[in-house]
Amino acid sequence: MITIQNYDKSKIVVGESISNLLNYIPQDYHNSMVIITDLNVKKFHENKFPNTPVITIGLTEKIKTQITVDYVVSELLKIGADRHWFLVGIGGGIVCDITGYVGSIYMRGIKFGYVPTSLLAQVDASIGGKTGINFQGYKNVIGVFNQPYFVICDLDVLQTLPVDELKNGLIEAIKHGLISSLSLFEFIEANWPKILKGDKAVIHHIVLSSIEIKSKIVTLDELEKGERKKLNLGHSYGHAIESLSAISHGRAVAIGLMYAANLSVEMGFCFTDVSKRIESVLHALKMETTCTLPMGEIVQHMLKDKKRKQDGIDFVFINNIGEVTINTIDFKLLMDIPKLSVS
Repeated sequence: MITIQNYDKSKIVVGESISNLLNYIPQDYHNSMVIITDLNVKKFHENKFPNTPVITIGLTEKIKTQITVDYVVSELLKIGADRHWFLVGIGGGIVCDITGYVGSIYMRGIKFGYVPTSLLAQVDASIGGKTGINFQGYKNVIGVFNQPYFVICDLDVLQTLPVDELKNGLIEAIKHGLISSLSLFEFIEANWPKILKGDKAVIHHIVLSSIEIKSKIVTLDELEKGERKKLNLGHSYGHAIESLSAISHGRAVAIGLMYAANLSVEMGFCFTDVSKRIESVLHALKMETTCTLPMGEIVQHMLKDKKRKQDGIDFVFINNIGEVTINTIDFKLLMDIPKLSVS
């Protein structure tokens, strides 16, 4: 089943095949497009790519830096790409970030689109127009807001992913449920074993629901002045852990979600039964919900977070499953309740 939705500046397609990519590229760009991908995606799916130049980048969060951007730009110049070319990022969140950022700055901006190949990228990273690279170990501190021309979610490519990668994406879907959809959260509670077994109908529902939630929020607040900040639930704390410990994004955000839930209880935003319910589904997925890093190190990292406001940070608190609130909290207060961050 193919579902096509148009959100302001982007067309989002769920259930389409990489093999049909050219159907979504404007005719004028068929002979002037470049694919950016990574080593793993190229290995498994290059046979589905159209006959066009391919730039291959490495793997892991460590390569999402200016060095990789410089490499991609140099390759584009070698190819002879000008401002009338089209970039397509086929890969996970890192490929999408690099593609979107390069597309936004190369020749002062060229068209680009995404074919996200991980569940995390399909439900979150490719949606919303955030592009960014890391700097000195701090996540996404350089970047721009710029919407892709399209996002094509080929669910078949998820069949090559290990279970841990599916879990990473599922955590972001859980986040979307916590933000604004009790029904999505309940669906994940009831169906997570099917998702990890690759059930396409269930995954289609998860991907489409997450896209609808995130796209609606982004349409209201593209530049993250207010409503869009809700999408950062679990991420300020989670990004710090991800950078300091080098665990996967999904596992770091799972810990961040649990921290947000516990802090929400501590600050009186929700009752304990809400945090226990969140903890239950995270434990079912065999996700860690605590960390042993000193709170001082985590706060030092959060001081470089984009959501910082002088001596505090915009933090997303959970009121209930499907309802959150944004409040600024002082870093000093975070230091005063370190018990929430450790096992």
